[in-house]
Amino acid sequence: MNKTELIEHLASKHELTKAEAGRILETLLDAVVTTVKKGGAVSIPGFGSFKQHARAARTGVNPSTGDKIKIAAAKLPKFTPGAGFKAAVDPKAAARKAAAKPAAKPAKKAAKK
Repeated sequence: MNKTELIEHLASKHELTKAEAGRILETLLDAVVTTVKKGGAVSIPGFGSFKQHARAARTGVNPSTGDKIKIAAAKLPKFTPGAGFKAAVDPKAAARKAAAKPAAKPAKKAAKK
């Protein structure tokens, strides 16, 4: 699904014009980009979170010449999918994870002296 298809989906689902749906989508994307750019995080429960990830400077190798080169540090956007999103994409993996999780043990009572 591309941006145009997403706008059409929003417009038909919520009885909006395509222009209104486009403005809503632009506002949402602008808010996410602005917040992450400032170093903040945007968390949408059940969907995921967007945050800034810092990549340290490092030394790399030019594959054609074999020379060592310096690769500058970089700030990158990072998306981490939420549990609900993961379960929707791969329900079998979510079921395996739930089955593998051991039941919580009851807390031990403090010994009396």
